Amino acid sequence: MKIPARCRWVFCVPLFVAALSSLADVALFEPKVDADMAVARWKTTDAMASPVGRRDRKVMSLLTGTNAPWPGVTYTAPATGWDLSSNAAVVVRLRNAGTNAVKVFARIDNPGADGTKHCVTGELSLNPGAVGSLRVELRRTSSSTLDGQLFGMRGYPVAPGGDGTVDPSKISQVLIFVHQPGARHAFTVEGISAVGTYVPPTAWVTDAKPYLPLIDRFGQYRHKAWPGKIADVAALSAQREVEAKELAARPGPGDWDRFGGWAGGPKLEASGFFRVQKHDGKWWLVDPEGRLFWSHGVDCVESLDVTPVEGREAWFDGFAEWSSEFDGKLMQTARVLKGHYAGRNTRCFNFAGANFIRKYGVDWRPVYADVIHRRLRSWGMNTIANWSNLAVAQMRRTPYTDSVHSESTRMIEGSEGYWGKFPDVFEPAFAPGLVRQMEAKKGGSAGDPWCLGFFSDNEMSWGDETSLAVAALRSPADQPAKLAFLADLQSTYHDIAKLNEAWGTSHASWDALRDFREKPDAARAAADLKAFYTRVAETYFKAVREAIREVAPKQLYLGCRFAWVNARAAAAAARYCDVVSYNLYQRSVAEFAFNGGADVPLIIGEFHFGALDRGMFHTGLVPVPSQDDRAQAYRDYVEGALRHPQFVGTHWFQWQDEPTTGRAWDEENYQIGLVDIADTPYRETVDAVRAVGEHMYRLRLGGK
Repeated sequence: MKIPARCRWVFCVPLFVAALSSLADVALFEPKVDADMAVARWKTTDAMASPVGRRDRKVMSLLTGTNAPWPGVTYTAPATGWDLSSNAAVVVRLRNAGTNAVKVFARIDNPGADGTKHCVTGELSLNPGAVGSLRVELRRTSSSTLDGQLFGMRGYPVAPGGDGTVDPSKISQVLIFVHQPGARHAFTVEGISAVGTYVPPTAWVTDAKPYLPLIDRFGQYRHKAWPGKIADVAALSAQREVEAKELAARPGPGDWDRFGGWAGGPKLEASGFFRVQKHDGKWWLVDPEGRLFWSHGVDCVESLDVTPVEGREAWFDGFAEWSSEFDGKLMQTARVLKGHYAGRNTRCFNFAGANFIRKYGVDWRPVYADVIHRRLRSWGMNTIANWSNLAVAQMRRTPYTDSVHSESTRMIEGSEGYWGKFPDVFEPAFAPGLVRQMEAKKGGSAGDPWCLGFFSDNEMSWGDETSLAVAALRSPADQPAKLAFLADLQSTYHDIAKLNEAWGTSHASWDALRDFREKPDAARAAADLKAFYTRVAETYFKAVREAIREVAPKQLYLGCRFAWVNARAAAAAARYCDVVSYNLYQRSVAEFAFNGGADVPLIIGEFHFGALDRGMFHTGLVPVPSQDDRAQAYRDYVEGALRHPQFVGTHWFQWQDEPTTGRAWDEENYQIGLVDIADTPYRETVDAVRAVGEHMYRLRLGGK
């Protein structure tokens, strides 16, 4: 089956308001009454499905394999299909019956679905023993003539149809599956229901012309009002004055030291830099003064996104006026990676920068930098995290993180992944490139006690536990990783005939294998593939660790921010990283189980929640119904991490909303900021952040 790989827009976000009422709920699969649950309507792919339990308490038990890219089951509708026109979403009730964490996907199909068109998809992560409801919004198709007139965004103000939509009156099947697993998974389906009452937009827009312009001079959606929306420049100035008084009145937690560590808590050994230590059964960061420190942070601080205006000038109210208002300084050209403008240098505008000038003056940067640090302290946050402006971070007022990236002159040609191919760690330039990057940080983050440590790369293409070895074999004959793998195989088998016997192949010589670029039999070659995968992973983490140690010996290696990871990669990270990092976009991490086979400190590099009630068109990866729900989700998530013995911090993604019409390089337009495009703090979320910050150390130490 064709399903898009996990990416930042895997959730199909609804462009309508869905009522939360359960009055219209319809059971599509109810185990205790569906006598046909084990017959023709359940079709498996590299999986076993069987009903278990008593007649009055049955569930569908699933055991997925590792041979197919999308092992799972398809539950087909009756011959007439399901008409779910009145419903807002489909919910699959699940339980993880296995011993390892699992991310389960559900796809709702129309006839002819191919994984992108005529279907909608959602996902849910479950730790062992956990139960949960995987919700998939029934984002509607539309006959609107707006199709093609709005473009370059991940979410839209009207339903344009196209990819990631369905006709809810013609639902043909529900697919439940996992993505390229490195291990078997066991879970149960305890019910499938169509839920909620669908409430359509007040009016479908059928022509873009009267609907445009779409965006006002502040970068806000024009056709909706909401609390905090900026009406004019005077409102920005007034907001600045009100906030200044608030920050002065609420400067931050009174029991923190200058780094944001717990001055009122236990005193440990002071090393002059951040370090990790297990204390009272839980892992902690320890700040340079020896105080317990838990990293409560936010990514992308003053990392300004621009949005394309080329070919979309009519979308923006008064474009000619405000585009020249700043002497053209905020009109920029950006290289686009994905989407409508992919591969082009595209003319863009910086709405966030324009609003900073309007609010703080032409020389806004030092003024806003001061506001940032005062906000963070007042809000109970103590870390400027990844992707942030280092000029702001290195003011030595708030601890921060930095990062180092692979500079290999080659990638593994046979590898693949959403963000790109995997670096060839056997390329001679790989390790020196890391050292060169670290040396460039001398006098900055390298050697700075305020820098917690360094991440490396981000959301790399780790695949399953044989993928990198297979990628090496599928690469050209001169690929350094392939040559390293062949050397290992020659050392093990000596004679090509012995390898042929073990793998079931017929290579005429080692040179012939070097030139061969097909995937071997995964089962027969498994032991060798897994062994080399481990070597690749350990070589990567060891090289990064050594580069950091050479230049910044007293600072921490914070890992590579896993998004997709198997046990072998996690184990390698545990061996070489001071802290293992994850980007975990899910509702809770309270029951997170590290699959790396070691008790090590963990940190969350990214998470977020978003809603559609403040003029934005996309919720981001984890949708919630409203700003109140967003605030509660924040508290629940971070407090769950605080109670977890291994987590030493959480970093929210990100400081400011993405542009309403999509950031230039990949079209994301998520409602995920602590502040909006006009620098207005989201009051509900900020109150939740502040409440967590004020009590996080007592909660972490005492569990209450």
